[in-house]
Amino acid sequence: METVTEIYFVEMLHGLVYGMLLFLVASGFTLVFGLMNVLNLSHTGFYMLGAYLAYSVTVYLDNFWLALIICPIITGIAGLGVEHIFLRKIHSREGAHAAELLLTFGIFYVISELIVMTWGSFELDVPAPEILTGSITFVGITYPVYRFFILAISGAILALMTFVLQKTRTGMMIKAAVSDAKMLDSLGVNVSLVFLGVFGGGSALAGLAGVIAAPFFTAYPSMGLEILIDCFVVVVVGGFGSLMGAFVAALMIGELHSFGVLLFPNIALAFQFLLMAGVLVFKPAGLFGEKNE
Repeated sequence: METVTEIYFVEMLHGLVYGMLLFLVASGFTLVFGLMNVLNLSHTGFYMLGAYLAYSVTVYLDNFWLALIICPIITGIAGLGVEHIFLRKIHSREGAHAAELLLTFGIFYVISELIVMTWGSFELDVPAPEILTGSITFVGITYPVYRFFILAISGAILALMTFVLQKTRTGMMIKAAVSDAKMLDSLGVNVSLVFLGVFGGGSALAGLAGVIAAPFFTAYPSMGLEILIDCFVVVVVGGFGSLMGAFVAALMIGELHSFGVLLFPNIALAFQFLLMAGVLVFKPAGLFGEKNE
């Protein structure tokens, strides 16, 4: 029989796993929001598309590892198309935020309907590779191998993104564009190309998260809408455009969700909104956001 300490430790791990998966989705979401000032509601549509593509690749090609490569590329290309064909035409207009919000929300629903038309409205089980099935003993408890895989790959993506943003020329340009896009453009940098790359990269990250989430949650039609709410809370709590903010906020949401379901199942959903309200009262720009003067 598990002790209370073991139960709490397992719940802490559950929250950590969901938080890292949420970070993987929200990192691209918050970078696009911070850089382009676009609340891209189509982002979790690419997450959902990645999960369904993973089902097809895994089932028909019998290779989950191939899905980890192919599906993010497809969702990244789709994101490039959305930015180049639709968003770029309205982004430079005055007062375009409402139009961008409605456009990306419409694209989300188009993706959702295309998924239902292609794969149906049923839940689809995506098998994990054999090496990631089963459980292992960790500090006296038994825990699924696949959840450790989620932690490992999410941690690797966090480290890679941190390196790119902090140590490379591309990262410096992205951060400069977040701070002052007009100044960067006046220095001869193609800001439109930076926007395009970040939007496509964010969509690829969403697709990768969908592939990873598929064996964990299964692929189902409402998965994009459900995680969209959590992503929005992460952006607000962490701060617009802050990768570290997205990371910290995602972990906080993950733990609140895990322990909330354990201790207060009837009101667990309210805790993340209470957290968001509390942060907005004391730090309107988010925990790691910078106030715009």
